[in-house]
Amino acid sequence: MKTHQFGELVAETEHWLIILAPDQRNLGTCVVALKRDETELSGLKDEEWEDLALVVKKLESTIRKAFNATLFNWGCLMNSSYLEDPPCPHLHWHFIPRYKNPIEFNGKTFYDPCFGKSTMYNRDPAVQLSPQFKREIKNHILKYLKL
Repeated sequence: MKTHQFGELVAETEHWLIILAPDQRNLGTCVVALKRDETELSGLKDEEWEDLALVVKKLESTIRKAFNATLFNWGCLMNSSYLEDPPCPHLHWHFIPRYKNPIEFNGKTFYDPCFGKSTMYNRDPAVQLSPQFKREIKNHILKYLKL
């Protein structure tokens, strides 16, 4: 399995990596990271924006089909990069599927206690899944992902 600093690689486009996030509190959570070094949204090139638009459409459609997600939150949060000394920011997006109802996958039920609230993140401890379970999530996503 190919891994990245943000998690396990699911797929890639010309400009972006789609990575399964280590924390799967919200089933299907991914990180979409720019392949080249960049620190700010204002530094994106037109073709990278166009490619990102395709990723947004495809990833939302995929996760809706794969897991019946209700809606999606996208966040470009660079704050934690500045906790390092020296800071080492890398442009990426957090993609968080949201679920009105509990979702069962592979014998495990996933709940979204923050659904409908203004917070993007559940501050409860991360959901720890085995590498095999994460592989099954990835493979299920790949059944529907057509880039």
